[in-house]
Amino acid sequence: MFDVNFAEIMVIMVVALVVIGPDRLPAVARTMGKWWGGMQRYVNRIKSDVASSMELDELRELERKVKAETEALERSVQQAGNDINHEMLKLEKEIEQPVQDAVKSLPPTDPLAPTK
Repeated sequence: MFDVNFAEIMVIMVVALVVIGPDRLPAVARTMGKWWGGMQRYVNRIKSDVASSMELDELRELERKVKAETEALERSVQQAGNDINHEMLKLEKEIEQPVQDAVKSLPPTDPLAPTK
């Protein structure tokens, strides 16, 4: 977070020792440590919340894209099914037409007439 090297920390400790005094320095250091730890936990919690929020937004966007792709695929499959059904009906008509024409061209037969 802060770029503080060892020499700077030593200077801060010497100044604190002179200003605060050796009697109160341990209590002040303990209090400062607790504040510093609390601050770090707070910052880490905020970072975690922001990261979770960003991941959630990304997942929602991904979900929206997947739903759009799924709907497009469903429409495509439905259209393909409709095209196949249409072609099947055309083929059935093409097959039935010559058979009907052939049946019409045959002479009528009497099913009760004796066979030869």
